[in-house]
Amino acid sequence: MQALQRPSPNFGPRRNGLSPSMVVLHYTAMSDAAAALDRLCDPRYEVSAHYLIGRCGTLWQLVDERQRAWHAGAGNWAGQGDINSRSIGIELDNAGDHPFAARQMTVLETLLSQIMARWNIAPQAVIGHSDMAPGRKQDPGRHFDWARLARQGLAVGQPKYTAVDEVSAKSFRIAAQQAGFTSDVSDEVLLSAVRLRHRPWAKGPLLAADFYPLTGRVSR
Repeated sequence: MQALQRPSPNFGPRRNGLSPSMVVLHYTAMSDAAAALDRLCDPRYEVSAHYLIGRCGTLWQLVDERQRAWHAGAGNWAGQGDINSRSIGIELDNAGDHPFAARQMTVLETLLSQIMARWNIAPQAVIGHSDMAPGRKQDPGRHFDWARLARQGLAVGQPKYTAVDEVSAKSFRIAAQQAGFTSDVSDEVLLSAVRLRHRPWAKGPLLAADFYPLTGRVSR
């Protein structure tokens, strides 16, 4: 897939000889793609991403995949820090309060499949900003169609149904950590982050159903 080149000065070398092993998805939370491009390419803001996809499907590349873009910030996923050095960041032109455009999602799917093949990245390593920075970040948000990516093997899907023996904050944290949610946050923030990814409609206290996207299990 050909991308329009809009080089950003906001990047550096990947640290400790790391290469991309995950993809982090974001929304821009700005008025339009032009405003996002200006921000991502402005050295005053010290923020960037490897790619930006507009609502109409236009694809821009801002940073070479071999370089470390500044998109993730502080966080942790699957026990790993310095996510910027381990990941490729994709920004999606969306304010976070509405569904993502069909053409935009189609371009994302094509781009993701190419990146994953190029760097041998597993579906489990395609994550949202909110997954690795719970409480601090909300993107790509409750309107992002993770199930659509999962159906094409571009993100984790729903596991098969089995049962769990205990519904507690402790057992939920263990399940969440095994699924990759390893940031050091409170039980409440952790539950919110997992729900934002897998059950964005859910509210209230921890339920048996909150375990299912993580383990394929619900309580007996």
